[in-house]
Amino acid sequence: MEIYLDNSATTQVFPEVADEMTKIMCMQYGNPSSMHLKGLEAEQLLRKAKETLAGILKCTEKELLFTSGGTESDNLALRGVAAAYQRRGKHIITTMVEHPAILQTTKYLEEQGFEVTYLPVDGSGRIRLEDLEAAIREDTILVSIMHTNNEVGAAQPIAEAGALIKKLNPNTLFHVDAVQGFGKAKILPKKMGIDLMSVSGHKIHGPKGIGFLYVGDKVRLKPIVFGGGQQNNLRSGTENVPGIAGMAMAAKRLYEDYDVDVCRLADYKAFFIAGIREIEGTQVNGLLPESPNGEGTAPHIVSVSFRGVRSEVLLHALEEKGVYVSAGSACSSHKPQPSATLKAMGLPNDLLGSTIRFSFSVFTTREELEYTLTVLKEILPVLRLYTRKR
Repeated sequence: MEIYLDNSATTQVFPEVADEMTKIMCMQYGNPSSMHLKGLEAEQLLRKAKETLAGILKCTEKELLFTSGGTESDNLALRGVAAAYQRRGKHIITTMVEHPAILQTTKYLEEQGFEVTYLPVDGSGRIRLEDLEAAIREDTILVSIMHTNNEVGAAQPIAEAGALIKKLNPNTLFHVDAVQGFGKAKILPKKMGIDLMSVSGHKIHGPKGIGFLYVGDKVRLKPIVFGGGQQNNLRSGTENVPGIAGMAMAAKRLYEDYDVDVCRLADYKAFFIAGIREIEGTQVNGLLPESPNGEGTAPHIVSVSFRGVRSEVLLHALEEKGVYVSAGSACSSHKPQPSATLKAMGLPNDLLGSTIRFSFSVFTTREELEYTLTVLKEILPVLRLYTRKR
């Protein structure tokens, strides 16, 4: 038996997406910059993908910029804006619970002379709008806030933040890392005051190595990749046509079945949380105080701390039973440091190293979750006994 509950790290590609990409790689393999028929075929595939994604976001096709994934999109948003607007100001705002693609980039920008304010979060992992309001200044050129936290599933108040930013300083740009939110939430950049937004293909049952950055039509951006001048000189390099087509196809599939899929995921989350609470010595992280079943948070992520058991030990014990989970962000799971997100949320020291992330997808079944809960109830007493004896 194989039960994959690490969908925040990456997702299984939809079979029809893999088939379409194989067809493109074998039959419609032209370079979209070429002037012959094969190039035209490839260019048409790019246009179709942009049309699909623009329809989902209710934006124009020219506002979409294809990248290699979420990390490049985040880098391009932050570094591109910093370079283009540094004469206006050198102050940037982000949060303490961002993905490393943001936090490592802001660290780099600080080394280049920019000032960065890191907003704290409450016990559920959400920012306080009053903290954002106090941080915005006349020289603030950019605010970057993730839509959905990849570790605990906290959903930030993006629409409210966007409105607040534009009210206090209309010149301040708003970037949203939507890598975990896109496909699980309806995000309309123009309606929500978002100027730039990052998305990754492999989080939505598309291929790895592809993503896009939404760039509002009034945003100026300096490129960070130079070359042949593709995509209006903003991101040079031959476009990954199979990847782009596959990502757009996956996004279309998710949003066509959005209401049914998200409702089912939310039900699964509530069911799983209820089962976890039956296990002694557990704590579910990232929930809103008024919504103990997970309402108001990402429908696909459940973060649980297990007292008395190291997360790495529990992870491998579950793996032996065919259940695949994560000890945190896949981008930092090989590093020994405690989770910065959990620390920012005020998690006690004894729980920082005892936390597991379970993340679901449209392929997840209730039977898989039932099996996982059964396994947890069987192995935890043994693991805790072993830990106490040591």
